[in-house]
Amino acid sequence: MAKLEHVKQPDISLYINGEFVPSEAGATFENYNPFTNETVNLVQEGRKSDIEKAVAAARDAFDNGPWRTMKLSERLAYIYKIADLIDEEVENIAYLESLDTGLPIKQTRNMVARASENFRFYARMVDSRLIGEAYQVDENFINYTMNVPVGVAGLITPWNAPFMLETWKVAPALATGNTVVLKPAEFSPLSANLLAQVIDKAGLPKGVFNVVHGFGETAGDALVKHPDVQLISFTGETTTGSTIIKNSADTLKATSMELGGKSPILVFDDADFDRALDAVVWGIFSFNGERCTANSRLFIQENIKDKFIEALEARVQNVKIGDPMDDTTEVGPLIHTEHYDKVVSYLQIAKDEGATVITREIPEEYKRGNFVAPTMIVNATNDMRVAQEEIFGPVLTVMSFKDEEEAVRLANDVDYGLAGYVWTNDIKRGHRVAHQIDAGMLWVNAQNVRDLRTPFGGSKSSGIGREGGHYAFDFYTEKKIIHVSVADHPIQQFGKQ
Repeated sequence: MAKLEHVKQPDISLYINGEFVPSEAGATFENYNPFTNETVNLVQEGRKSDIEKAVAAARDAFDNGPWRTMKLSERLAYIYKIADLIDEEVENIAYLESLDTGLPIKQTRNMVARASENFRFYARMVDSRLIGEAYQVDENFINYTMNVPVGVAGLITPWNAPFMLETWKVAPALATGNTVVLKPAEFSPLSANLLAQVIDKAGLPKGVFNVVHGFGETAGDALVKHPDVQLISFTGETTTGSTIIKNSADTLKATSMELGGKSPILVFDDADFDRALDAVVWGIFSFNGERCTANSRLFIQENIKDKFIEALEARVQNVKIGDPMDDTTEVGPLIHTEHYDKVVSYLQIAKDEGATVITREIPEEYKRGNFVAPTMIVNATNDMRVAQEEIFGPVLTVMSFKDEEEAVRLANDVDYGLAGYVWTNDIKRGHRVAHQIDAGMLWVNAQNVRDLRTPFGGSKSSGIGREGGHYAFDFYTEKKIIHVSVADHPIQQFGKQ
């Protein structure tokens, strides 16, 4: 397949009440290509007044429009249509995602395929699993529950894997009958704009789905604080998530927070050496290391440490850096110069803390982009900043452990608790260790393979709540109980003469 070119894109508008519109203030911001650091296009900058218009449209569509009251089969037909339209755009979306984020196109193609399945999956789930329960009380009452949509969902999405993560939230929100205001990350607006075009083409009623591009401090803050928004689902950095929860409190919003991670991968001496090596390399260097579930802390049992590090260094040196539009590229540029500076700063922090940084030079032809070579930090200890703080780049901190007890203690000695990975051929130990690690998601002898039916989320500073599968219904719907009398049972009589 021929390598694709980096082409400038049309400017981007907001999508409010079924129309692509400019921002009320007429402000714009530049969107950059991380491979060249040249401007890709201009994006309309939504602010508080634009959020107010979008929320008003979504509120009216929920209260007065047909979306939540239409027959389920009709609403789900729209959801399936969105999935079909995404399938028609797979190559285009993958291209825009790579252009916008620097993710290798071979990886973005896989993510886009998952995006359309998010819509089909939630259409099936709503049809089959969004069910109530009935409680009979002798011959007097039948009490039954219903799952009803909550209202306007404010969805704030990150810049890593943006299209897939946008659909991960939009699909259950719409399928359950809510209306949506999406505030995508300002670093990656291209695929969110295409999602708006796809949904517009699907013909959803006006106001059901809205997109306001802009910055977190203005557009995001206004969305979080708006009294007519009932739900805020956020994926992103932990400090921002904490601020969102505080700002949601005054209007008693429900929040779902999928936040940062500093996930451990434990390799015991009886593990399948080559498979564990594959998992370590893929888990930290795929997606350019910009993933919340990356296994960024590696703990190796002491008696295989030297052998494993030697094999790991050879693999790391061979990871192919390059143009994200090249099908052979394994690691592309980081999303933005601001994030590049943050990641690079941690390499100096590691040296200052006494660790050893193993990396390589970036080829001259790529130095205009935001490239950080795949990097190992060795001779590290778990109390160092590079072992405790989320770097969010292709940087692996390598440490060791003596026995199972120490492995668990080191794995848990961190503020985060999103994911964990255990490699051992002792299946009893695999279960034991997985049970003891403080994280929302554990994989034993497997890399990060998602099953859409299962809950996604973390503990400690990695978030609050669970999405995915039918667990998303706990957030995107409310339980309503209906009590029905089926007999003329006696009622206490007050005030009767």
